[in-house]
Amino acid sequence: MTAVQGTAVDIPTEDGTADAYLAHPADGRPRPGVLLYQDAFGLRPHLRSMADRLASAGYTVLVPNVFYRSGRTPVFDLPEFIDPEARPEIWGQIVPVMQALTPELSVRDADAYLRWLADSPLVADGPVAVTGYCMGARLALHTAGAYPERVSAAAGFHGGRLATDAPDSPHLNAEHITAELYFGHADDDPSLPEEQIERFEQALTAAGVRHRCEVYPGAPHGYTQADTASYHKEGDERHWAALLDLLERTF
Repeated sequence: MTAVQGTAVDIPTEDGTADAYLAHPADGRPRPGVLLYQDAFGLRPHLRSMADRLASAGYTVLVPNVFYRSGRTPVFDLPEFIDPEARPEIWGQIVPVMQALTPELSVRDADAYLRWLADSPLVADGPVAVTGYCMGARLALHTAGAYPERVSAAAGFHGGRLATDAPDSPHLNAEHITAELYFGHADDDPSLPEEQIERFEQALTAAGVRHRCEVYPGAPHGYTQADTASYHKEGDERHWAALLDLLERTF
């Protein structure tokens, strides 16, 4: 595996400055860019380790604090091991901040993140890939739909509310997406019931989007996050294999 360098960076946006983590191969050569969207718990050591792992495979990875309007990292007071059932008050901190990040704001921010990657000497010319976790899967879809010329691949894992009845539901971006998609759904996920999985698949197929969607048996919502009670080793390993395979095909 390639040696990796990780640094904190600031990204100017229309609404302020988003702090972020950048990981890239230590040789400093330009590599394909990957925008990694966090889960609801935010930018923290585990997300940095995920970025490092991707960077070690030969990519330049940017992980923005998408909650920057509510403060710099860490936005929430979280334990090293996150178990919401043991500390249900965590959601009292997180939910209002999540709800404040509307699709409109996330798309505006995505423009800043993509521009920053395009301007970085550590990122190779051309479109980038996007991957997202939990709420980050929705952000990945909104980004791919809003900036099709700048996103060549997008992945989402244990995403919730991907195909709701809302007028700004992520699946409605399908007609604008030109990227190849891969989505690994959690098994028996209350935030993504079977009818939404079917609606999501139908929307992608109808729009002619190159895609593959799979349900990971036994994997709960949050299965990739090793610092949480939802971690599922088998599901996480499957996610890494699928993500790296998508990136290899893309770049």
